[in-house]
Amino acid sequence: MTATIDQPHRCGFVSIIGRTNVGKSTLLNHLIGEKVAIVTPVSQTTRHRILGVKNLPGGQIAYLDTPGFHKAKFRMNRDMVQVASDALREADVVLCMIDASTGLGPGDRFVFTRLKEIRVPIVLALNKIDQVPRPHLLPLIDKVRFEGSFQEIVPISAAKGTQCSELENTLLRLLPEGPPLYPEEYLTDQPERLLAAEMIREQVLLQTRQEVPHAVSVVVERYSVLRDKSLRIEATIYVERESQRAIVVGKNGQKLKEIGSRARKEIGLRFECPASVFLWVKVHPNWRQDVTAMERWRRSGMASG
Repeated sequence: MTATIDQPHRCGFVSIIGRTNVGKSTLLNHLIGEKVAIVTPVSQTTRHRILGVKNLPGGQIAYLDTPGFHKAKFRMNRDMVQVASDALREADVVLCMIDASTGLGPGDRFVFTRLKEIRVPIVLALNKIDQVPRPHLLPLIDKVRFEGSFQEIVPISAAKGTQCSELENTLLRLLPEGPPLYPEEYLTDQPERLLAAEMIREQVLLQTRQEVPHAVSVVVERYSVLRDKSLRIEATIYVERESQRAIVVGKNGQKLKEIGSRARKEIGLRFECPASVFLWVKVHPNWRQDVTAMERWRRSGMASG
């Protein structure tokens, strides 16, 4: 989109950061207008950097959704935190998010320490304000104002879209002048194979909740577009223990069937075509520490980050 004479075209990268489960992916999906990142109530859902591009009158914003900062116990988690740190260095503007419904905690303050050496504008978004009584919001804003050097503080609800347009306008205004980085029709750098794997993992997390979430990885072994334009997807769900495999499979295979059915619907909606999903569950002990396995899965379009 072109800018007016009075409004120069602005373009750049906005890195969305914060601790886990503050709503970064929910916000990205809302701003982009498409589901490019999976969303679950489980912490550490996002495991890799996700690019989403938004064209606006007067500019283009390249959003970088990142894994949440957290204590890294496994090699996989250390890689996730490194991805978030790298995204800070790519940013023209940093969008830091906190969960207003839980208030300011040590995890947020840890993130703030990572921002001290950042030399680009930082915008703080207080998310989930729909869950915060109004009398509690202003004191929270006053509290966070002294925690860092924030260009702007914007209360939002990513789930309901409250003040998200105001946030986006603020981010655009802070970006440098320049031509678009991506074609107007460009949406995300996530290949379809990886998006499909992520949507399957999303359903595993939603259907098993806290029982196996962080020990799950999904690898799409085969991704085929058939003659009738439908998709055939064959994927392996990896877990670390036999007991976890039993949970994912469920009694008489019912849990796995439910995961496959829900994933098929999500994939069909996202790619606007019929989809068939075939799933297997395998045990790979301690895969989160297995650098060779993670790299092999990453090259094949895996969903374990």
